[in-house]
Amino acid sequence: MQARNSSAEQSRTLTEQARRAQIVSAAIGTIADLGYRNATFAQIARRAGLSSTGLISYHFAGKEELIGEVVRTVLADIGAFMAERMKTAASPAVALRAYIEGNVAFIGSHREQMKALADLFINGGFGYDAASEKAAVSPLEEIMSAGQAAGEFRAFDPAVMATLVQRAVDGLPFLLDVRPDLDVAAYGREVVTVFDLATRAQP
Repeated sequence: MQARNSSAEQSRTLTEQARRAQIVSAAIGTIADLGYRNATFAQIARRAGLSSTGLISYHFAGKEELIGEVVRTVLADIGAFMAERMKTAASPAVALRAYIEGNVAFIGSHREQMKALADLFINGGFGYDAASEKAAVSPLEEIMSAGQAAGEFRAFDPAVMATLVQRAVDGLPFLLDVRPDLDVAAYGREVVTVFDLATRAQP
């Protein structure tokens, strides 16, 4: 009897996890289409194919909690994607290229998620403070410092260069919003070229 109860409980947990993921996906799509301020539970429920908003309220205490899960989900997807791209980088210069190309590739292939995240950022859907900025730029700053130590990169302020790279990457979702037909791969190549020239040590 105990094993049967445990199996039923596990099945219920998996069902609830699937429902939460369904709601989060619908929220991302709704925010991307309508914007954070116009994304109501009713619209999210409609997009998710739910019979009522009560099913959203069952899983999330309110819009703030749901939006927090949206942000965590998108950032986790970016993190997993980038970890796979970065794991084979054999040198700081290769790591810098992989970082730029990886981020650009994710943005290009996950436009809905990135459009939603950009809208949340602009309209105060999630907090972005000094600690958030440091967390975003630190991996790049480490690459810059390692490149200088290895003699691959010229002398410059690693924090400044890291910030410039990050802004070039972060700006792509906004550019795609006004130029959806942009050649994303070409954009990535241009950014790689710019920062290869900007960072490389003189021969």
